[in-house]
Amino acid sequence: MKRHRYLLLTAAVASAVFLAACSSDEDATTTPTEATAATETATATEAAPAAYPVEVTDLLGRTVTIEAKPEVIVAVSPTSVELVYAVGGKVVGRSSSVTFPADAAAATDIGSAYQPSIETILSLNPDLVIGDSVIHAGPEIRALLEGLPVPVLFAGADSYDDVLTGLRLMGQVLDAPDAAEAQVAEIEAALAAAKAALAGREVTAVAMIADRDNTLYAAKASSWMGDLLLQLGVTNIAADLPDSGPFPGYATLAPEVLLQADPAFILTITPAPEPAPRLSTLVPQTPPFRGLQAVGSNQVVELPLELFLQAPGPRVVEALQVLAETLGAQ
Repeated sequence: MKRHRYLLLTAAVASAVFLAACSSDEDATTTPTEATAATETATATEAAPAAYPVEVTDLLGRTVTIEAKPEVIVAVSPTSVELVYAVGGKVVGRSSSVTFPADAAAATDIGSAYQPSIETILSLNPDLVIGDSVIHAGPEIRALLEGLPVPVLFAGADSYDDVLTGLRLMGQVLDAPDAAEAQVAEIEAALAAAKAALAGREVTAVAMIADRDNTLYAAKASSWMGDLLLQLGVTNIAADLPDSGPFPGYATLAPEVLLQADPAFILTITPAPEPAPRLSTLVPQTPPFRGLQAVGSNQVVELPLELFLQAPGPRVVEALQVLAETLGAQ
């Protein structure tokens, strides 16, 4: 995401200089001693270090104390990597599927987010490890990471609000609150713009993935994809389907349910890499689905895997723009 725009921390310095110039006795003069003291105060304000140690609460509700500003960070998922870079940080270790930002490619591959190498993580001598609060919420990998002899935080996202919380958490930990708030403001503006693009319209949609057997699974409101539709006021035909299937936040979608609901938009995400066929090309070729209005109006749309399934996070700005353009096309 072309989004790393950071606020310059000049307000405190400018204020101190202004006060030094305006502070005076009755004849509006400033002694050299007073001017020197004011300059020293401004310099101290500009260079003041963050108040470490800092105690933070991660996205699993754990309280963690950060003794000093982290300099050697390992992030164990695409989302956690992007949260670090979004506030101006960098990582020395990252999970193997990370492709964004480009700078992260130089970091050491510590294995899959689902099977990270503890030995590789330890070899990097990190002073902070960031797991994923969604991927690592289960006990097995979480326990391995929590057993590391360094501070461990968990930050991930399966909702819009999680991204904002994760950014502010990284802002606390990395002494970059202004950078975090700048990112939050950009995301909130993107949501407002996407809502405006769809204002006054009744939009029905379903977002789907499929397994190797071509069984369909639809995003519920509790998933990242489903929450984005909810944020935009889109009627998601699968929002309240009962829990079923192997994918958290997704429910098995029976063909008859899709046929009966007949949404205006069918949004597809294909986890398998090319040359595997895209789900968006398979749906219109399936005989029972050829009469669906989304098929007839060419509104079966393939969504980018990273933005909508693999790496939910600060690039939600791009995800919202994609949804606004797609769902506003009718």
